[in-house]
Amino acid sequence: MKKILIVENNEKNMMLMKDILVFQKYEVIEAKNGEEGVKKAREEKPDLILMDIQMPLMDGVTAAKILKNDPATRGIKIICVTSYAMKGDRELVLEAGFDDYITKPIDTRALPEIVKKQIG
Repeated sequence: MKKILIVENNEKNMMLMKDILVFQKYEVIEAKNGEEGVKKAREEKPDLILMDIQMPLMDGVTAAKILKNDPATRGIKIICVTSYAMKGDRELVLEAGFDDYITKPIDTRALPEIVKKQIG
């Protein structure tokens, strides 16, 4: 079973993503901020991380950079989940080290497809 870490401080978004992924037969781990996300990624070695950008303690961009610069976690795919949907935001997120980009509100049909594309 593929393991996915969701790093999200909004309870409703967390629950929505978790419900969709559990229904799709993924194991889900939760973290409520970037600091906790980095720690859990190192401990759990998930196949994929869904990472919010705006969070307390450590934002998603900082957390993603830490994980992508760490040889132990460099290979984990990280998908940015954000409300930023302006022209150019996708490029900025990909330049920051994310492997893909999902906008909020979360498209419940697109999420499983994007996850599947990233981890098979």
